[in-house]
Amino acid sequence: MDAVRVALLREVLAGTGWPASARRFAGVLRSSVLPQGGGLLLVGTEEYEPWHLAAHLVDEAAWSGQPELNPTLVRHQVRAGDPAHLAVGLGRLAAAGRGETLLLVAPERPDGGLLERVRDARRAGATVLALDGGDADVRGLAHDALTVGASETAGGVDLDTVQHLVSAAAGENSLPAQRGRRRFRDRLSRLADQLTAPPPGRW
Repeated sequence: MDAVRVALLREVLAGTGWPASARRFAGVLRSSVLPQGGGLLLVGTEEYEPWHLAAHLVDEAAWSGQPELNPTLVRHQVRAGDPAHLAVGLGRLAAAGRGETLLLVAPERPDGGLLERVRDARRAGATVLALDGGDADVRGLAHDALTVGASETAGGVDLDTVQHLVSAAAGENSLPAQRGRRRFRDRLSRLADQLTAPPPGRW
């Protein structure tokens, strides 16, 4: 999702608190995935693989000059002939440990096998974050979580929307040396904010 669409989405959701919640969670993600760390692992459930979030984080990593945001997508089923970036199976979680961050995206409760793998990764020292649908076990495993419950989904805010907000916010607030790379994109985002702002004196 480009900067203009993200700005429009934030405008639409301004009164809901979701943009602020997404920025807070993105800040936790940024602070846990350090340049000298072991990287970011991204995994979904067997029924839901977070393809779009992976793609958006790849874009944000490139645009913001923060390569540490570039995720490794961990998949439940890897087929022969898959390209290298799509050929990382669940066995990768067994090697996760200190210095690595594991982001679990789980709209529904994951199966017990995945939960156990995530639990083992946390015990080995990995930081576990979750974008979830409200499952108590997922939240119990995560060091930090952003939950999209049934009431929010019914109100039009779903997990896909929140992932757009989180991925966009993850590339913001770069270090001073990195900001030059974002100058054009930041200016575009500010322009979009101005275009969507109400006229002076009106709400």
